[in-house]
Amino acid sequence: MSFQAYQQAAARSENPRDAEYRLFGQVTRALLKASETPPEDLQGRIDALDWNRRLWSALATDCSDPGNVLPEALRAQIISLSLWVSRHTSAVMRREEEIDPLIDINRIMMQGLSGQSEAA
Repeated sequence: MSFQAYQQAAARSENPRDAEYRLFGQVTRALLKASETPPEDLQGRIDALDWNRRLWSALATDCSDPGNVLPEALRAQIISLSLWVSRHTSAVMRREEEIDPLIDINRIMMQGLSGQSEAA
């Protein structure tokens, strides 16, 4: 079995929470790599920044769906975070802000998805 076939099989068998955790991990690794790129090298950062913004936009879209089963307050918080991520990403692209807060927010989301925040 090829690695790609294994990934596809694993993706089909993981629950949505695990899939979200995995995706956040991939995006956050891309942001970490982008954070090591000089701020003047926007092209070296833009793919990771755009991927992160699209992830958060998808989360906000999902949370705005009336059929979403998450508590309404949590959905509102995720939508609010998505708006903040979008604004902060634009500021990072304009070199007005740092990329680190985006990484921090993603790590906090990953902790929540892994259940670590419940244990704390």
